[in-house]
Amino acid sequence: MTSLAATCPTCGRPGTPIVYRDLDGPIDLVCSEGHQWRAAGRAGWAPYASPTAVEHDATTPTEPIDVSKDGRTWRIGTASDVAWLAGRTTQGLSVTAAIPPVFEAYGTFHRPEGVEYHAHERAVIDELVSCTPDQPWWLGFLDTGAHDVVFPRAARVSLYGDWSYVLVQAGPEQALAWRVGHMRGGDGVLPDLFFPADRSWLVSALWDDTWTDIGASVAVLTTLRRNPLVNARLVEPDEDACPPGLMRD
Repeated sequence: MTSLAATCPTCGRPGTPIVYRDLDGPIDLVCSEGHQWRAAGRAGWAPYASPTAVEHDATTPTEPIDVSKDGRTWRIGTASDVAWLAGRTTQGLSVTAAIPPVFEAYGTFHRPEGVEYHAHERAVIDELVSCTPDQPWWLGFLDTGAHDVVFPRAARVSLYGDWSYVLVQAGPEQALAWRVGHMRGGDGVLPDLFFPADRSWLVSALWDDTWTDIGASVAVLTTLRRNPLVNARLVEPDEDACPPGLMRD
C-alpha cells in the first residue's frame, strides 16, 4: 500500500525521498517525472521508515529538478550531466584520479602563502571566465557531512569512489557566492568540482587533497599560470599531483 504522502500530487506516480536530514521534520520527495514536493513529518510516513533504505546515487532522480535561491530557480544535475566524467578517472596519486584523461593539459592550484582565500579564489574564477565563452557552469558540492552543499535537500550524483555531490547548473558568480566554507579551508567558498557546459575544462578537488586539480587546454593553463594569485603549475598525467610543499591529509 502506498501512502498518499509518497504519491506525486502532480502526476500520481510514487515518490522517492530525496534526502534525510531531520528525522522528525518534513521530507522532500521526487517522482520519476521529476516533480518534487514535500511530504508530511516522519511520524506519519510509513513506506520509508528507515533512513538507510534510500541511497543517493547517480540514478536518482532520472529527470532534472529545479530548486529556488536568490529569487530564481536553478537546475539540479543528474547522472547524464556527469556521464562524461563518471567512471573515467584512474586509481592512484596522479592528476587523472580527479580529472579524466581527455584534456590537452593538466595542472594544480592552491592558495599561496600569505594570500587571502577570497583573493585566490576570485583570481581563479576571473581567469577562467576570461578563457570561457559565456555559458552556464555546473557547480558540484561534495557531501562530506561536515561542509556546506548549498542545497542540502537536493538529490545527489555519485562520482569517484561513490562520493555524493549536489550538482547545480549556475555560473561563476554563484561559484563565488553560494557556499560557506569547504574542505580545503574554513574561509574558502569554491565548489569542489565545476566545469562549463561545453566541458572545455574541469576543476576538481578530491576529498583528501589540500589542492585543486584542473584539466583544460594549454591556453587555459597558460593563463592561470600567469596570475600569481592563482598559483597554478603544470603536471603530467602520470605524475604525483601533490604540489611541492603540500601533503595529503
